[in-house]
Amino acid sequence: MITRRDTLTTLASWTVAMQLSPLSSGRAAEGPVATAKAPAVPGPDPHPRTPAFRLPAGTVDTHMHIYGPIATYPYSDARSYTPPEAPLTTYRALQRTLGAQRAVFVNATIYGTDNTIVVDAIASDPKNYRGVATIDDTLSDKQIEALDKAGFKGCRFTFLSRLRNAPDTRVFDRVVDQIKGLGWHVDLYIEAEKLDTFLPMLRKLPLPYVIDHMGAVKAAAGVEQPGFKALVELLRTDDKCWMKITGPERATATGAPFDDVVPFARKLVEAAPDRVLWGTDWPHPNVKFMPN
Repeated sequence: MITRRDTLTTLASWTVAMQLSPLSSGRAAEGPVATAKAPAVPGPDPHPRTPAFRLPAGTVDTHMHIYGPIATYPYSDARSYTPPEAPLTTYRALQRTLGAQRAVFVNATIYGTDNTIVVDAIASDPKNYRGVATIDDTLSDKQIEALDKAGFKGCRFTFLSRLRNAPDTRVFDRVVDQIKGLGWHVDLYIEAEKLDTFLPMLRKLPLPYVIDHMGAVKAAAGVEQPGFKALVELLRTDDKCWMKITGPERATATGAPFDDVVPFARKLVEAAPDRVLWGTDWPHPNVKFMPN
């Protein structure tokens, strides 16, 4: 009999082997234009292979993004990178290749707090799609309730030290207070090596939180690195904490097939198998090793 732990462990190994208003900004663009502050980044492999391991029926890709078409969904001028288009139609083809039926669309930072592209994606298949929004404390309760009704079930904050637009923790606190009654969770992109800075904030959160990409660990430092050990302990001891075993292409030091990341995923699965999530991180923006 295949247990839930068996399934999650298999998924871990497979993973590392591979304002709501306005609804349309009305600004058209011919294509992504890179700038000094928003350099161009490569797109995903256009020919994904069918994996030998078939995902279980009903599998959810819990972390992915879509970009464009830019004529309909123009990028924010305040973005920090410029990806090529990776629209919903292309992602659906990937879903068919992988056998993932359901998905959670994480609004990309290149759209700022404009969640229109995800609103429309969810509306195209409301049974199988949900969303994670990018919001700040300028949105009214009515706007956030509209996002909830549109199929959003969480919001994301990126606290990476390398990003120039890291959110203000005071804004974060106000947003958490605003959404805590909706049954949402908070997606957090934070670095395991800086986890100590965030522990007081995480421990007092009144709602579930999900840490993206295994806490941005670096495989070269090994599973005994203090930040990763603290991350495993947090996952083990805080029932509000969930973990995405995503982004092996971000953690690896050796490239595909990302064998050096497998021990990290396994330790996280062992710590809390019922609170570990799988996702593709498609279309893999800002990575050195592009997966297939």
